[in-house]
Amino acid sequence: MRTRHWSSGLAAVLLTTAGPAWAAEEGGAPPDPAPGGPQRPYEPDVSGPRNIDSLTVRVGGDGGAGVRVAFDRTSHAEPAGPPAAPRRFVFLFDEALDFHPKDLPVCARTVIETNGPAACPDGSQVGRGTSHLYPEGTAEVHAFNTRHPNGLRGALVVIPASNTILELTWETVTHPYRERGYRWALDEIVPPSQIPPDQRVGTRRFELTWGATHGTASFATVRKNDDKLRFGLWSEFVTGQIALPETVHVRA
Repeated sequence: MRTRHWSSGLAAVLLTTAGPAWAAEEGGAPPDPAPGGPQRPYEPDVSGPRNIDSLTVRVGGDGGAGVRVAFDRTSHAEPAGPPAAPRRFVFLFDEALDFHPKDLPVCARTVIETNGPAACPDGSQVGRGTSHLYPEGTAEVHAFNTRHPNGLRGALVVIPASNTILELTWETVTHPYRERGYRWALDEIVPPSQIPPDQRVGTRRFELTWGATHGTASFATVRKNDDKLRFGLWSEFVTGQIALPETVHVRA
């Protein structure tokens, strides 16, 4: 088992459980874990509710030599009402995980825009989940391995019900996050829309499982000698609020 910069509150964790927010541990808002990636167009902050987010992550087999990593984020507004809409989400993965996007087919955004996600090559889907809308309702979510036109590798998160395509890029995290035990991040930008920011509504829950196989290749693998895996979801909202729910999954 590796030596880690765990907080005392996490050292004795025996289950998959939500960890304390960065601000509570470090005395400030969590810094951007992937500042070198693509930049979102500027929008000024707007007034709105404070989001209270929590996160659980479970890791299971993918049917081959790899794993699937299931993120489950819940959000509610304080004191009440719909959660503020997001600007960015950054999925943070424990340094014990390796990802192999080069070993799986890719799907281009133009393919999805023209013919829908069903037209993507077999083996290119690397994630699936459910978006829980506010105040009710759900929508299917699909994620595809991609190479962006600028050459960067990443993923496309597709929500067909709302004709939404979100672009994600693979990034290595900055030093403070390496110290916490992270290595890779998927940086998701939620672009501005014609709806004013203070009228956009965030989701009350978002489930997305990363993992896939193609032939003998696995999208995600994990080293066998690591019994605790840490995950986080750095989140920025249209109000300017930044949150970082974290969790630890203990492998059996």
